[in-house]
Amino acid sequence: MTDSAPRRARVRAPELIGKGGWLNTGDQQYTLADLRGRIVVLDFWTFCCINCLHVLDELRELEEKHRDTLVVIGVHSPKFVHEAEHQAVVDAVERYGVAHPVLDDPELATWKQYAVRAWPTLVVIDPEGYVVAQHAGEGHAHAIERLVEELEAEHEAKGTLRRGDGPYVPPEPEPTTLRFPGKALLLPSGNFLVSGTTRHQLVELAGDAETALRRFGTGTRGFADGGPDQASFNEPQGLALLDDGSVVVADTVNHALRRLDLATGEVTTLAGTGRQWWQGSATSGPAREVDLSSPWDVAVFGGKVWIAMAGVHQLWTYDPDAGTVAVAAGTTNEGLVDGPGAEAWFAQPSGLAATADRLWLADSETSALRWVDTDGQVHTAVGTGLFDFGHRDGAAGQALFQHPLGVTALPDGSVAVADTYNHALRRYDPATGEVTTLATDLREPSDAVLVGEDIVVVESARHRLTRLRLPEEAVRVESVAHRTRRAATEVAPGRLRLDVIFQAPAGQKLDTRYGPSTRLLVSATPPELLLKGEGADTDLSRELELNPAVSEGVLHVSAMAASCDDDPANEYPACHVHQQDWGVPLRLTEGGTDRLPLVLAGMDEQ
Repeated sequence: MTDSAPRRARVRAPELIGKGGWLNTGDQQYTLADLRGRIVVLDFWTFCCINCLHVLDELRELEEKHRDTLVVIGVHSPKFVHEAEHQAVVDAVERYGVAHPVLDDPELATWKQYAVRAWPTLVVIDPEGYVVAQHAGEGHAHAIERLVEELEAEHEAKGTLRRGDGPYVPPEPEPTTLRFPGKALLLPSGNFLVSGTTRHQLVELAGDAETALRRFGTGTRGFADGGPDQASFNEPQGLALLDDGSVVVADTVNHALRRLDLATGEVTTLAGTGRQWWQGSATSGPAREVDLSSPWDVAVFGGKVWIAMAGVHQLWTYDPDAGTVAVAAGTTNEGLVDGPGAEAWFAQPSGLAATADRLWLADSETSALRWVDTDGQVHTAVGTGLFDFGHRDGAAGQALFQHPLGVTALPDGSVAVADTYNHALRRYDPATGEVTTLATDLREPSDAVLVGEDIVVVESARHRLTRLRLPEEAVRVESVAHRTRRAATEVAPGRLRLDVIFQAPAGQKLDTRYGPSTRLLVSATPPELLLKGEGADTDLSRELELNPAVSEGVLHVSAMAASCDDDPANEYPACHVHQQDWGVPLRLTEGGTDRLPLVLAGMDEQ
């Protein structure tokens, strides 16, 4: 290392292995040795995870700017059983426009080798094959860019940097009418409006649900208002009709709500700034001045547009008359907690459907069907938490879904659930408390709309709408139950030292201008697991006490750190928020570890 090069911990990077093989490389298989001389960023992700999708977008500019020195490799590490299917990973890579190589690791082999504990996690490998940094969660792109620039200079000087084209080979585009449609809306005309998520458009289909009549949007990522050929979207999803006959659109990756005038095709922006909401941002105010975070679906309930704010695990509302937005339910903590809206926890709400007295929602990461009543109380109909999922019918208390993305109110008061990762359409009947299966062999259904006695399902991964007759009797399916594939961490009962590791990026320091710059929130499922250490504080290390009477559970850890450029001459330093939520499965065993390190940014050197 040259004298001027910064000193940093270096650990030899383990090999990249994954039974699913490589995607986006033109069928070429790669080893770390093939990438020697390049700076490599491993992005450990899974396609159900909204934070992982945020990081994909954070990395796009970095990839483009340093394309001749930097290789980003997605290591797909599944949470749900469906995500271990190779074709599902192929679909997700196209669906989300992933423009770098992806290693499909269905058995979490590389995840384990790198001791990863959370989605998403980013690992930086230098041109000589050493790990030099690790970051968990979102908000790290600026820090990684700074490190990439340091590594470029350092290894250029040493002669160990190799420039040139990377291994990415884009797949051939498929000429289908729709490409990974997200949500659908039945229009007053009898036509369908569909969000063409991957092509960044809205598509109007005729009543046959097949013939394309009009397209709205340029078809490339962007955030511009205007007519149907000038406006642009970025992975739009949810759709709802407003009282004036226009359509409100959840423009997910633009973190905005848009309005489509069906008569003229004109698109305008109703809410959002185009920037992603972070802790400390405003939670209410004039709609065009408040940041949003990955709005996934919208529905009109109680005179307001309710928003499934998947990116921060909340429900928000947009008031069309006042032109304002506000948080309606959820704390931003990820999990399943019922009660008053201000105290409830959600986990990536992704589908909404309103009736006169209930707002139904598909809470995807807890594989749950939940609802909000007219008093703002949150209830759970089906689902138990972040780590249990499957395909099981019967009484709601023991029924299971797998990452549902859509919900549709039916005329008899029951609801249909687009049970996405089970490739099924399910039904929950509040009158009987029973869950049944209406149809199987759908491919990643993400929404459904009622048309007379038929239900039209958005088969996202078959790129089409599929019309089904609502059956009088449900299909019978064999029960399957799953738990997350992640191995539990073996810890000793009693005292456990929790250390969240955060090292401010080079040239930055913790931002203490407005008080403490860090926050740590700890809870557990079941709550009895923690005898001591629950709650919020500003210290990133904490002494926990685990209950010896509880043999296993999940530790929920949420950490945040704010850092700013460390330059006294700069009156307005750039500041950044780093944040991540962990759900760590624990098994209490004598002889287990008494320290749990979670890396937010940096390296654990203990």
